Amino acid sequence: MIQLPLSKLSNVGTTIFSQMTQLANENEAINLSQGFPDFMPDSELLDHVDHFIKKGFNQYAPLGGMIGLKEEIARKIENSHQAIYHPDSEITVTAGGTQAIFTAIASFIKKEDEVIIFEPAYDCYEPTVELFGGIVKRFEMKAPDYEIDWAVVKNLVSEKTRMIILNNPNNPSGKILKENDIQELIELVKGTSILILSDEVYENIIFDGKEHLSICKYPELKERSLLVASFGKLFHVTGWKVGYCAAPKSLTDEFRKVHQFNVFCVNTPIQLALAEYMKNDEHYTYLNQFFQEKRDFLRKGLAGTSFELLDCEGTYFQAVKYDKISDKNDFDFASELTIRHKVASVPFSSFYKNKLNENVIRLCFAKKQETLEKALENLSKL
Repeated sequence: MIQLPLSKLSNVGTTIFSQMTQLANENEAINLSQGFPDFMPDSELLDHVDHFIKKGFNQYAPLGGMIGLKEEIARKIENSHQAIYHPDSEITVTAGGTQAIFTAIASFIKKEDEVIIFEPAYDCYEPTVELFGGIVKRFEMKAPDYEIDWAVVKNLVSEKTRMIILNNPNNPSGKILKENDIQELIELVKGTSILILSDEVYENIIFDGKEHLSICKYPELKERSLLVASFGKLFHVTGWKVGYCAAPKSLTDEFRKVHQFNVFCVNTPIQLALAEYMKNDEHYTYLNQFFQEKRDFLRKGLAGTSFELLDCEGTYFQAVKYDKISDKNDFDFASELTIRHKVASVPFSSFYKNKLNENVIRLCFAKKQETLEKALENLSKL
């Protein structure tokens, strides 16, 4: 038997999302863990896909993406955030948001470059940085508010800092960046060559009339930023794995050098279908209200339980504290909840490097009404 080389990601195993979904399937539990809808996307969108497949658009797309889709993306960004991106040279269609994140990190991070992330953090950031020899510097946001102390973040910055990764709205906490956060960030990077990777895949799922402050709204940040978004979150099609990266031409040129050797291009008929579907803005502007109704239904149902509801300003995830129910750590509690009470969740400790346990779990409410009703019935028995 040959001696295998040392693993480049020796501390990485199967993601917590896959673990909890498998546990849910094994125990026939309601899956509120992994972040995907259990309802169908709009039939009009599906009809567009069918149309372009049957019309013969089944071969490679251009490297950067189909121009019609990139034009619609540029129009959406301009209408939403008053920011201009050139469709052909500053927008790249990617195989989902995670591929865009991976490619952005691969394009700019080299050995010993430092990257600042904010925990709880989506689980692809750190392994990708480490894969390319970078060093992760972490700021821990903590329950119940998950706020950023920018004075502490400033102390994380050094001459080796190459990138700051933001996730706004934040998965899993559901918190959004405020104007003071943006102004603090502007001051932090002023006069530096620090890049910003802004993961904004939940930008159209913001609640209570609050505003999504995209990184591209601010010229002094836009010039150094790579903005990542996802059609999976926008149109309930996570399995299609289509997203995009918007960035100034100088950054896009470097991004595409890696993109071309990673996936090269993305599903052609689906790109064309998305472009056609996006011509009607109402196909995504309704999302705030659509998901707020689901959030409010879940929160109302949980209000009579011993769970403590934390703020949910965006995304389709509700964070809850369970310390009045159990003294188990969050992984053990989430496992027990799945096995005994048939509701799968995600423990917050999995979003921290040091497995910080604050007795908080994440519930996904991107589900059909009957799914949420059944989950609440089970949770009300705790």
